[in-house]
Amino acid sequence: MGIMKNKLSFTVIDNNSRQVIETYVGEYRNLMLLLKDKMYLEYFGECGGMGRCATCVIKIKGLSGNSINKERNEPVTLSKMGHKDENIRLSCQLLVTKDLNGTVIEITEL
Repeated sequence: MGIMKNKLSFTVIDNNSRQVIETYVGEYRNLMLLLKDKMYLEYFGECGGMGRCATCVIKIKGLSGNSINKERNEPVTLSKMGHKDENIRLSCQLLVTKDLNGTVIEITEL
């Protein structure tokens, strides 16, 4: 029963295609790595998850918990790119936690 508690799912939209992704809390280090692996996004995350290149920008709806807070390099990088919408995030800065469960994530164009 403990494993079911750690299972989560969310919807990803990329090029008008919707896909439900199921994973487990902590299965991936961050959302960027999960999306690269499950969605085969070659162009995604050029800086390797440092929060500096903004090549892993997503729009996320329904995020909850501590994941709402933008920390580390994320606010500065998003500001430099002109992103002011609170739902625009760097996927490399989001950990794979229960906060992602039920969210809708849209892969954005640079």
